[in-house]
Amino acid sequence: MSALVVALVLATGLERVAELVVSTRNARWSFARGGRESGRGHFPPMVALHTGLLVAVLVEWFAAGRTFVPALGWPMLALVVASQGLRWWCITTLGPRWNTRVIVVPGLELVAAGPYRWFKHPNYVAVVVEGFALPLVASCWWTALGFTVLNAVLLLGFRLPAENRALAQLPAAGPAVR
Repeated sequence: MSALVVALVLATGLERVAELVVSTRNARWSFARGGRESGRGHFPPMVALHTGLLVAVLVEWFAAGRTFVPALGWPMLALVVASQGLRWWCITTLGPRWNTRVIVVPGLELVAAGPYRWFKHPNYVAVVVEGFALPLVASCWWTALGFTVLNAVLLLGFRLPAENRALAQLPAAGPAVR
């Protein structure tokens, strides 16, 4: 089972690399259209926290001798897969506007399509779910708790306020953006 836990963490890491490739391309697109970045100060801690999640799962798995508990692990794996689906639905819906940083292009309307029809910040639903579910696939209770608490502080205290301030500058979504 250790090989499967390592494979899951590595696959998640590779997914993060894919996100960074898309994000870098999209940042160039946004800046070329006059995009403005907000909330730079919280970005390095956010990267460290998300990297730390992956490392902590492996450390706790091996150091604490965690075992796979099927009644917990399989449902949590389903949540991890669902959160990835939601994340990529967000990325696809926003297209070149999606970014790991907070960059808005003045004059573009807010998007009200895809999951944004129902949630203001659906990507963060995916982040929160994955943040507790990924460690719990491997019964890594401490990592799930630690990430969830630190992520809540980062999201609620810094990221969401910065993003909401930036998005407040954009006009509401019209019919063409739905």
